Amino acid sequence: QVQLVESGGGLVQAGGSLRLSCAASARTFSMYTMGWFRQAPGKEREFVAVISRYGRPTYYSDSVKGRFTISRDNAKNTVSLQMNSLKPEDTAVYYCAASAVVADITRALAASAYIHWGQGTQVTVSS
Repeated sequence: QVQLVESGGGLVQAGGSLRLSCAASARTFSMYTMGWFRQAPGKEREFVAVISRYGRPTYYSDSVKGRFTISRDNAKNTVSLQMNSLKPEDTAVYYCAASAVVADITRALAASAYIHWGQGTQVTVSS
């Protein structure tokens, strides 16, 4: 069982930045593709970014491409999401998740590909 714990959420003004972190309990962390998802009130959970086991490749949703950067440190069992130029529409609960899909991470763009989830961290962007 992999336990994931997100941190770093908070309230920020539009145009600001936040860095989310996700700490994993598993020694097998490097075996997982890791993703970030978000869910706004009244909306479905949506894909944000994904990173392969060894850091490349990465993929982003069109809505965050060029503003967010996903990274991981397998030595520390962490995955991070640097969020810049934040917009009010980025307001959501952000979740990190682990997927056993590793051969082709384009198959890990949907929430159904993930088997372990964190509890989420709230990000609120004020206008």
